[in-house]
Amino acid sequence: MAETIEETYETAVTRKVVRTSLKIEEKSSSTKTTTMTTPAKLYGRELSTYDEVDVDELLSKLSQEELTMLAKEVDPDDNFLPPSQRNNYDCEKDPTGPLNRKKLIEHINKQALETPDRPEVKPFVAGVIRGKKWIPPPPPEKIRDAEEQITIDLGDEYEQALGTATQEEIIDLAAILGFHSMMNQDQYHASLLNKGQPVGLGWDGITKATKQKVYPMDPPNDTDPDDTLTRVKENDPKLIDLNWNNIKNISEEKFERLFEALKTNTNLEVLSLVNVGLTDRSAQALAEAVEQNSGLRVLNVETNFISPQGVVQLVKALLPRASIEEFRASNQRSQVLGNKIEMEITQLVEQNPTLLRLGLHLEYSDARHRVATHLQRNIDRIRKDLTLRLQFRFFNNLQKGARSQ
Repeated sequence: MAETIEETYETAVTRKVVRTSLKIEEKSSSTKTTTMTTPAKLYGRELSTYDEVDVDELLSKLSQEELTMLAKEVDPDDNFLPPSQRNNYDCEKDPTGPLNRKKLIEHINKQALETPDRPEVKPFVAGVIRGKKWIPPPPPEKIRDAEEQITIDLGDEYEQALGTATQEEIIDLAAILGFHSMMNQDQYHASLLNKGQPVGLGWDGITKATKQKVYPMDPPNDTDPDDTLTRVKENDPKLIDLNWNNIKNISEEKFERLFEALKTNTNLEVLSLVNVGLTDRSAQALAEAVEQNSGLRVLNVETNFISPQGVVQLVKALLPRASIEEFRASNQRSQVLGNKIEMEITQLVEQNPTLLRLGLHLEYSDARHRVATHLQRNIDRIRKDLTLRLQFRFFNNLQKGARSQ
């Protein structure tokens, strides 16, 4: 039996008429086919009788109440209607005034507080159980029999050793054998650290949360920017490490003066400007100063407002002098640098022969692998050069000693 749908369209009235018919096909050895068509019906009448019905005329004959009832017959799963029109709820009350959310919440809270609680059927008494107490059912007999039948023969020597062992010794033995499920976390770590068993924690003890350690806050940075700025400008030989970390409200004018003095300074080796509000303008001035400075070895500008292009300028500024060994610039305004910026930084790092450490978050594995490989190559080369220098110095000392004898 097969079901077919016949569709006809009328030009005068734009209405689609669907007819459903059933076909029954029977095939015999003589390949004879018999077809029977049964028209579909609606409310006991054939669909063809509804072809001439005018829907607009029917709707005009309905009353307002009937139209309202018909409008409420909506499909809640119809995605073409907004959610507010997919329900049958229709509030017929007139609004009492404009909506005031604050007063409405105050009214609800007040009503909740003034409404008396429901009286308890049985008053609460401390220590008295109200209702039935839940008792867990006994385990099945098969499980109990299996637990009773499990016995392990360890031998007299092991039985005697385990029988006289203390709880701390058994916990240490379980940690050595890797029976982590037999211990809680505090017992396991106490065994690893060769500490005594915490008080009140047995095999059935409950491990409480470890109390948080309260560490004192880091003291504020008491570096005087004006004083250190003067010392950098005068090329003070005692000023090797300059730390302006976390100093607030440093003006752009001070940054410009610092970077201008850094161009001619030859004694400063470590410059740390973490969380001081560096922008792209300051970063550009710093890049120009790094290009001319030959004594700086460590540069740290983490946690500032430098854009990815500004980071690229700083990495590019490390090439002319090739003196900086460590550069850190993570946690900037843009957390993600992007593939193009990362590839550009990678190419610049691969051209740098002295850089040993790079503090940047690289998202793509290709950039991370190439940067790590190049930094390791720089470290190996410096290690070999240092070894050759030490060997050369050692042999020179031996030759000088042999000549003196």
